Amino acid sequence: MEQYEPDRLSPARAAAVRRSLRNGRAALTRRSLLRAGALAAGGSATLSACGIPAAGGPRDGVSAQDRSAQEKTVTFSNWTEYMDVDDSGRRHPTLEAFTERTGITVRYTEDINDNGEFFGKIKPQLAAGQDTGRDLVVLTDWLAARLIRLGWVQKLDPSHLPHAFANLAPQFRSPDGDPGRAYSYPWQGISTVIAYNKKALDGIEVTSLSDLLDNPRLKGRVGLLTEMRDTVGMTLLDMGKDPGDFTDDDYDAAIARLQKAVDRGQIRRFTGNDYTSDLAKGDFAACLAWAGDVVQLKADSPDIDFLVPDSGYLTSSDDLLIPNRARHKTNAERLIDYYYEPRTAARLAAYINYVCPVDGVKEELAKIDAAAADNPLILPDKAMQAKSRAFRSLSAQEETACEEKFAKLIGA
Repeated sequence: MEQYEPDRLSPARAAAVRRSLRNGRAALTRRSLLRAGALAAGGSATLSACGIPAAGGPRDGVSAQDRSAQEKTVTFSNWTEYMDVDDSGRRHPTLEAFTERTGITVRYTEDINDNGEFFGKIKPQLAAGQDTGRDLVVLTDWLAARLIRLGWVQKLDPSHLPHAFANLAPQFRSPDGDPGRAYSYPWQGISTVIAYNKKALDGIEVTSLSDLLDNPRLKGRVGLLTEMRDTVGMTLLDMGKDPGDFTDDDYDAAIARLQKAVDRGQIRRFTGNDYTSDLAKGDFAACLAWAGDVVQLKADSPDIDFLVPDSGYLTSSDDLLIPNRARHKTNAERLIDYYYEPRTAARLAAYINYVCPVDGVKEELAKIDAAAADNPLILPDKAMQAKSRAFRSLSAQEETACEEKFAKLIGA
């Protein structure tokens, strides 16, 4: 079981938290993709060094008496603007359809602003073995993996999840934090790709991250991300390394490669999601980008496009979990499974434009939005899925070391 960590952050990890909340993934809107990924193991998500032992104990978590049959309700905590809404912006059609079908009322709250802050809210109850008041939560994969290791979430009953089991896209099936998806299912996926402005490139060919880092004609017109996992992970892939299975030496080599590009003036700047304005204006000819941004940028400008390097791209996810002591576990599992029905998944994907983790939705999505159904940033085809890679989980010690090196690189 994972041990508690000190509440005090190293300067580098504290800087990573501030970067993410100010202009990184934690600052993004619904169409800009990720949520506080750079907080991995940091921020207020850290645990007290002298606290009581984790109440979860057994890896399968701790259940309460399941009152799903008696109480037709489920309490669902999610990120803001992460659910379909009607034209008025007040109703959630897919949730209402679930209630109409099942008789289960969903108490839906958008009370998650970043992973660390939300974990700070529920940590005291989880550590004490108490009900958090929530039956279902959405957390980014690194924090989901941590809760699983701590024994603070419940193992899912596969008999309640036939659609989820059958329809989960292959690229999301076996993350290192939850092999086989025994404790979590993705709510939505997040992709990191290369975006470019065709007008600004002016005929320069870009096919890989090496082109961004090495082509002298792009000097001073390249953007990389302040999120360590994305920038270093894409660099590792470009170097032929797997971000899901790298060594300290591999990481150092990636930092050294990036440092050379910085020293030559190749990199204009490291950014959060504010790279969108640089790319649209042509200040960046090419940059690392989150797929959700690219969907919107392409819709707004014919000059913007993207590429997935042959070496691969980074994928992460925001995951659904049932906390220990949740009172309505079966109802929560029924809600998870409902969002893995192709028709429901298509309605959600059409609104939020994230990577849909559900196979078999293309036909349903085409009925709603033909362009979205043909967009590989929303529905990756098999070839694109095969290039998907994930950044491996880091221990607290690794996180500190990696962030310190990355902070020095970007001048944070």
